[in-house]
This record gives sequence, C-alpha cells and structure tokens, in this order.
Amino acid sequence: MSKIKKYLLVVFGALLFISNVAVAQHDHNHDHSGQDHSTHDHDKKGHKGDHAKDGHGGHHAKVICGIKKEHKFFVPGETAFHHVADANVYSIGPWSIPLPCILYAPSEGFSFFSSGKFEANKEHHGSGDYAYKGYILDEGTVKRVVDPSFTKDKVKINGGILHKMEMVDKKEKEVTYLCHNGKLSKVDRSSTADFGLFGGGITSFYDFSITKNVATMLLMFAFLAWMFIGIARKYTARRGQAPKGLQAVIEPVFLFIQEEVTKPFLGAKWEKYQPFLMSLFFFILGLNLFGQIPFLGGSNVTGNLAVTMVLAIFAFFVVNLSGNKHYWEHIFWMPGVPAWVKTILTPVEFLGVFIKPLTLMLRLFANITAGHMVMVIFVGLIFVFGKGNPFPSYATVIPSTLLTVFMMAIELLVAFIQAFVFTILTASYIGAAIEDHGHHEEAHH
Repeated sequence: MSKIKKYLLVVFGALLFISNVAVAQHDHNHDHSGQDHSTHDHDKKGHKGDHAKDGHGGHHAKVICGIKKEHKFFVPGETAFHHVADANVYSIGPWSIPLPCILYAPSEGFSFFSSGKFEANKEHHGSGDYAYKGYILDEGTVKRVVDPSFTKDKVKINGGILHKMEMVDKKEKEVTYLCHNGKLSKVDRSSTADFGLFGGGITSFYDFSITKNVATMLLMFAFLAWMFIGIARKYTARRGQAPKGLQAVIEPVFLFIQEEVTKPFLGAKWEKYQPFLMSLFFFILGLNLFGQIPFLGGSNVTGNLAVTMVLAIFAFFVVNLSGNKHYWEHIFWMPGVPAWVKTILTPVEFLGVFIKPLTLMLRLFANITAGHMVMVIFVGLIFVFGKGNPFPSYATVIPSTLLTVFMMAIELLVAFIQAFVFTILTASYIGAAIEDHGHHEEAHH
C-alpha cells in the first residue's frame, strides 16, 4: 500500500506542476491596466494582437497577413481530437520523433524526406516551424502549399498558419492558409479515400508516409512475431513440459479463444480458420493495450477508421469466399419461402452481407476512440477550471486524476472485450457461411 501511495503522490504532483505551468503561461504576469489594446504589443517576440471583447478570458488575437486570428487558451474538444488523430510525427511527451515522408504530387512527382525537416514544435500541437519542398506540417499533418511559386527550399515560416471557415462546394469547411513574407498562400489538405463521407476527398497530392499509426502497427507486428516465434521454439524445446514465462501467460488466452470461439462456431473446420482468428484477436489486443501505456504517445490505432475498415474487409473476404451453396442460397433464393416474401427479404439479406463488416468496423473504432477522448477531456478539466486562476485547477487535480485512472481501468477491460467481440463475431459470420445444412438437419432430427 505504501508503494501505491507513493505512486499516487507522484501522479498528483505531476498534474499539479502541469496545471501550474499552464496557468503561469496563460497569465505570463500581464498587467493590462493602462495599456493600449489597439496594438497590444506586450513582448519582444512580436506577439501582437487585440484582446477579445470577453474581458481577455484566455483568448488572444494576433494579425496574420492582415487577418485577425484568435488564439484560445485551452479547448478540450480540439485537444481530444488532436490526441486521437494520426500524425506524421511520433510525439512522446516533449519529444517529437520524425517519421519518413513519402509524398506524391502529379505536377512534381515523388518526394522522399524525413518529417524532421519541418522541425515540429510541440508547443503548437506538432506544427512545423519550417516549410520544405512546398509542404508544411500543420498540427502533425503534412499539407501542401497550392501556390506553385512558393519556394521548394527549406525555409522558416516567418508568418504563421491560419485556419478559416469558408464556403467550399456549398459547404462550410475549414481552409488552411500559410503566411510567409507577408503573403497569404492557400494550403491543400491531405487526400483521403473516403468518397466524401467524412468531408475528405482527393487533393493536389497523395500522402503515402509512415505515420504514427503505421509505425505503431509495424512495431506491434515485430513484437508479436518475436513473441510467438519465441513461444513456438520453447514448445518445441520443452515438449511435454509445463509452460513457463510467456508460455504460461499466452497459453490460457489461446486455449480460451480456441475452446470458446473457434471450435463452437466453426465445428469440424475450426483448424482451417484458427490462424486467421488468432491473428485478428492478438493483433487488435496488442494495439489496444499499447495505446493504454502512459507516456508512449497514446497511439489510437484501432480508433482509426482506416485500420478498422481494413480489418473488416479481411473478415468480409474470408466470410464470403468461404461461403458454400447453402449460404448464398439463403441470401438470394431462400427455399421454402413464398415468392412475395422473397422480394422483401432478399434485399435485406444482401445488404446484411455488407452491414456485418460495417458494424465490425464502427464498433471497434467507436469504443476505442471514445475511451481515449474521455480520458483527455478529464485531464483537460484541470486547465479549464484553472483558466485565469490557479486555485480551481488545484482543487480539480484530485477528482480529475481519479476519474482518469478509473477510465484507464475501464479502457483496459475494453481493450480485451473489443478484441474478443471482433473475433467472436467474425467466427460467427464464418460459421454461418460454411455451415452444412444437411448435417445440421440430420442432427436436429
């Protein structure tokens, strides 16, 4: 118990220090009485701008290329979305680890370089201080300057990055601009192959870079390969002996999935699909658990729709390519069912073929993303209540920390549950596709 108390004291002390630093940075010893707010030049670093009319309230305004930009002290929602988003840098605490950038613009061809060229600034949510080859790093994401006359050399951004809400294709969307040498240049967002469902689309370049989520998946793949190859070698070397070490940890989990999922749902053909289902379970579980480790970047891999979509597509192809005659007959013909009923049920059954992987994708994405965001918001309460006054933030540290620790415990449970749910549902879909109805009817009689 004494060790637990020490750990809690360390956590509380760290959060107190963070909140104190944040409040101190917000206040930065201003005395606004008697100052001229029309120019608001209050330091030597060119931090100019006008205060918002809400009595300062944590908001600053500065002018970028003739456009006033409001700078908010802390917005929990924006911080949470930034935390769960993918990025072209891997941030661990105050350190930003550069990742390979592989970019293609039809007018210029491929560009290969490290995201370290942007010199990401952690204080600005992973935005780069430099532009390189016509690209910039905006809050961890690589974007391209549309203006072809913009320099392709590495150049320090002496203005800033501005986000504006504008009407694009009759819809209000956020548009990014770069201010450099007093000139405002439009910046194109990254291309996303979402067919416009989530506000994305094809832009002036394609990003094939190794992002934070991709790096995490490669790291987890290497770790799982090392672990299971090592366990397999131990089984060979220690044949007939009781498991120990990692064997003793993994074997009960492996046998649980085998006895409670693969065999009951797949019957006599369980061995054929066992490797696929085990790969799904341990890959999802490994990524979920890695994302729960504090101070390691908080990767939100399985909370990324692109990742869960690919996993669901694998399940979709395995299920439907394994489907036998009875499976497809049940979808398109349904023997014994009146013809007028078939006209209603056939479209529903056909849609079900695509709805099943869609639910797999959305369930995993929503559960993991929600947990990450809730934890960030709980921690953000310290900064919200401490805006302008440090004492409320001190009072919020303990309840906020307890709520965050509680959510971390819940998320640890969710990590196992979601990996299990994804696996058992995939097994049930495969089982329904390969079921032999003749043997089933004999067993029923």
